[in-house]
Amino acid sequence: RFSVNTSPFSGMDGKKVQSLKLFERLRKETLNNVSIQVEESGGGGFVVRGRGEFQLVILIETLRREGFEICVGRPEVIFKYVDGAKLEPIEHLVVDCAEDFAGVVTDKLSARKGRMLSYTCHDGGRVHLEFSVPSRALIGYRDVFLTDTKGTGMMNSYLSGYEPYRGDIVNRFTGSLVSDRSGAAVTYGLFHLEPRGRLFIVPGEQVYEGMIVGEHNLDSELDVNPCKEKKLSNMRSVLKDEALTLTPIQPMTLERAIQFLADDEMVEVTPHFIRLRKAILTYQDRKCSKRDAS
Repeated sequence: RFSVNTSPFSGMDGKKVQSLKLFERLRKETLNNVSIQVEESGGGGFVVRGRGEFQLVILIETLRREGFEICVGRPEVIFKYVDGAKLEPIEHLVVDCAEDFAGVVTDKLSARKGRMLSYTCHDGGRVHLEFSVPSRALIGYRDVFLTDTKGTGMMNSYLSGYEPYRGDIVNRFTGSLVSDRSGAAVTYGLFHLEPRGRLFIVPGEQVYEGMIVGEHNLDSELDVNPCKEKKLSNMRSVLKDEALTLTPIQPMTLERAIQFLADDEMVEVTPHFIRLRKAILTYQDRKCSKRDAS
């Protein structure tokens, strides 16, 4: 789902922020690329269909370089319904990794409704695995796979067809650290947030209410204050305050951002910034939305 940028920073970086210009550019893309389909949806958004998440990432990167500001939702697979039965696309996944990592790879893919088809050992301590995995299970799995195999594994997949829906999949076991106010992030506030999870921003970066500033260690959403400054008073201790040092962060890329998204989150893409945010920015509105859904 593509939509115009609705964050408080809208129009501060890009030159093309109107919904009509975005629709015209997407419609022009369909004339040059027959694998892209665009249709309008409610709320000034557009549903863009393509062949895989990486093709859509290339389209998003092209738009941001042309000066567009857009918000993008989590990628979803296209289901089919035949005689009332729900069918989903299935991938034939081929994995080549060290034998020591075969267990964790099999465990992670089994949790994502994958089924092992073959297990072959080769010389040199490597194994060749083949799985039948739902396409939606592979969204965001590539980074997990590289981490589990310490960068030594290889994987490739192709569409094998449609099969009955295999059930719900837990895409993330962690939550999000969401800023509860607007302002500039400071070292003191971020230092005390590091025990809560992994941060995505650095001191001095501008944030707004509803912006995701990090990944929570637990599977719940946590509203935090990255702008918190140290209280200044005339009280002094014997020990001198030590300089606060933050753990270096990994720069957020478009691929990482899209793979990280939950269902109620979006990526704000501008020519110079990639930010993660909640679809509903304010805490009170999110709380009311969850209560209405329940």
